[in-house]
Amino acid sequence: MKNKGDIRAIDELGRVVIPMTFRKLLDIKAGDMLEMNMTENSEIVITKATPSCVFCSGKDNLLTYMNKCVCEDCKSKLKEI
Repeated sequence: MKNKGDIRAIDELGRVVIPMTFRKLLDIKAGDMLEMNMTENSEIVITKATPSCVFCSGKDNLLTYMNKCVCEDCKSKLKEI
């Protein structure tokens, strides 16, 4: 479903404000990480980032160590080193 939404200006530092209604609907809070990608049609797609393993980018069975995510498989491999 395509939502026309609001039109916002980019400031001199390249920032744009995400409307509060969007943030509430998507449960985006201050400090949340967002992922930005560009499509082949030169559209910018912004999604709420999901945590992933720093080594393999896996998203299952994650542990947090020193503010970094590591999956169980990579943790086991690190123990072997």
